[in-house]
Amino acid sequence: MGVLFSAPQAEFAIIKEKWLEEVEQLAKSGVFVGGVRVDQFESAFADFTGVKKAVGVANGTEAICLALKALRIGPGDEVITATNTFIATVEAIHNTGAKPVLVDCDPDTFLIDIEQAKKSKTAKTKAVIPVHLYGQIVDMTELLPWAEKERVHVVEDCAQAAGARFHDTAAGNFGIAGCFSFFPDKNLGAVGDGGMVVTSSDDLALLVKKLRNHGGDGRYKHEIAGTNSRLDPIQAVALKLKLGYLNEWNARRREIAGFYEKHLGALEGVILPKHRRDESHIFHLYVVRVNPELRETLKKQLLKKGVLTAIQYPSPVHLTDAFAFLGYQPGDFPVAERYAREIISLPMNITVTEQDVEFIASIVKEVLGKG
Repeated sequence: MGVLFSAPQAEFAIIKEKWLEEVEQLAKSGVFVGGVRVDQFESAFADFTGVKKAVGVANGTEAICLALKALRIGPGDEVITATNTFIATVEAIHNTGAKPVLVDCDPDTFLIDIEQAKKSKTAKTKAVIPVHLYGQIVDMTELLPWAEKERVHVVEDCAQAAGARFHDTAAGNFGIAGCFSFFPDKNLGAVGDGGMVVTSSDDLALLVKKLRNHGGDGRYKHEIAGTNSRLDPIQAVALKLKLGYLNEWNARRREIAGFYEKHLGALEGVILPKHRRDESHIFHLYVVRVNPELRETLKKQLLKKGVLTAIQYPSPVHLTDAFAFLGYQPGDFPVAERYAREIISLPMNITVTEQDVEFIASIVKEVLGKG
């Protein structure tokens, strides 16, 4: 018996026939960059998210970077975010020329420590990036009033939270901009790379459009120094088709999370993720915590039985070689550092069944001496 960690191939199978038909039509048209299919997906995703504008870009990293640049954030500025994010969040800040300012995570949710973020603000702080990590929306009711008072832009990292909703508002519709990744294993994944910036600011959307297209909104119109970061229409076709299933697939993920709670909830030695039991968590990943001395054994035993797992992420950003120059030291962010030693991501995708979860739980119990 085997259990896939993620299953983009299963999602592709659902859209395959229609996608191939549309790609054939795309090929006949000869429009392989931009065009109506990108426009259609942008419009559909804006409606889905509840914002005025959506701008497709090459990937999620570029989405954050271009959003920050469109806010005129660069050298001499600071941007606050959590250290227990995927490195792309911090790379995007760095690539604008601004300084990443890192903070710890909340011990219950893995999400950014809002109080520490507030205390980290300086006169140079221009933005804060709350990361909706693993698919759970940060408590924006606490963050937004402070940011507005302090005149700090809120740019949401929604890479793992497409379709998550907090108080009936979708991820990406809280701050001045929301930034999405459509990497294939995301809960809304392309058949390659892709990203999106969403906003209700017409000016910001227009500037992101120029930045993604060599600094202009038309061919050979270069008003500002931009880059080449456009969403591929082949990806836009797949994403628009998948968007029609996203609410159903997210509901399925929440159901699978319920299976994990049923079969692992009473087991000592496993700490399950805390959440609000509503649509604010779509479980892009299902991350539990175990004794770090047993984690590698558990990972190996699961693999022997065909169950794929992952560690997301094995090191907080401040302890990576890439960002050692920021000057943080081991011990600066104790919660994130401890969790990096304890976390393990269990299979979470639309093909996982309750029987799969029972099987996984039996292995976990055996490794922890509870079988």
